[in-house]
Amino acid sequence: MINRILIRTRIVQIIYAWYQNTNKDLRMAEKELLFGLQKSYDLYYYLLLLMVELTKVYDARIEAKRNKYLPSDEDLNPNVRLIENKFIRQLSQNHQFNKYLNERPMSWREHDAFVKNLLDEILASDTYAEYCNDTKANYNDDREFWRKIFKQFIYNNEKLDEILEDESIFWNDDIEIVQTFVMKSIRQFSEETGENQRLLPMFKDDEDRRFALKLLHDTILNEQKYRQLIEHHSEKWDFDRIAFMDMIIMQIALAEIHTFETIPTNVSLNEYIEIAKSYSTPKSGTFVNGILDAIVAELRKNNIIFKN
Repeated sequence: MINRILIRTRIVQIIYAWYQNTNKDLRMAEKELLFGLQKSYDLYYYLLLLMVELTKVYDARIEAKRNKYLPSDEDLNPNVRLIENKFIRQLSQNHQFNKYLNERPMSWREHDAFVKNLLDEILASDTYAEYCNDTKANYNDDREFWRKIFKQFIYNNEKLDEILEDESIFWNDDIEIVQTFVMKSIRQFSEETGENQRLLPMFKDDEDRRFALKLLHDTILNEQKYRQLIEHHSEKWDFDRIAFMDMIIMQIALAEIHTFETIPTNVSLNEYIEIAKSYSTPKSGTFVNGILDAIVAELRKNNIIFKN
C-alpha cells in the first residue's frame, strides 16, 4: 500500500528535517522514515475503522430509541439495513483488520461529534434512501453502498482532513492517496473470502522498503557529489539563494537517478518536479525541471548513466 509516491514525499520531509537538526544521526533518520511510513499505513486502517464506527453509532442510536420510555412504532421497527450490511460485517470480523487494531490500537471516540454528524449526512442522502428501498439488495449491493458512501462523504471531506491533520503530522500529505487505497480495498472485497479477506499490505514487497532506506542513505552520504552537480548547472543563478527545498528535492532526485538503474530517468524527473510544485515555490517546478534536465544530459554525455 505504501507506494513510491508516498516514500519519495516522506524522504523529502526527512531530509529537510535532517538539515534542520544539529545532531545528524543516520539511524535516527531511518527510524523517522519508517515511523512516518508506518503512520501512513495506520491511516489506511483508521479510515476503514471509520466505516465500522459509523455502523456502531447507528446501532447504538437504534437501541437507545427502542429503550425509550414510550417508543414509537418507528422506534420499535427501525430500518436495520445499515446494521445488517454484509460488507461492513465482514470488515468488522476480518482477522487481519482486528489483529492490526489489537497491535496498534486506534479509536474515533475523541471525534464522536464528527462521526455522528457524518452519520446524519449519510442517513439524509439519496444514496442511503435508494439503498434502503432496494429490497433485493445482495452482498455486492452492500459493498457498493459503502464504496459510494466513502467516495461521496469521506473522500475529500474537509472536516475529516482537519481531524486527520491534527491527529498526525504525517497524515496531511497522505490523506488523498490513502483514501484511494481504501476505495480499492472495498472493491476487492469478496463474500467468499469471509473473515480471511486480505487487506493491502504495508509494502507491496520488500523491494519498496529497501528502496526507501537506500534512497535515504544515498541522498545523505553523497550530498557533496550531488550539490556540486547542482551548483555547476546553476551558474546563471545565485547558488546561495536557491530555495532550500528546491535544493533538497534535486539532491534526492539525483540520488534516485544514480542509484536505481531499473527506474526510468523520466519517471524520477516527473515525480520530483511534481513534489517541487507542491512543496516549494510556485516557480520551483520549472526551475527544478531545467536544472535536472541539464544535469541528466551531461551525465548521459559522459556515460555516467545509460538508462532512458
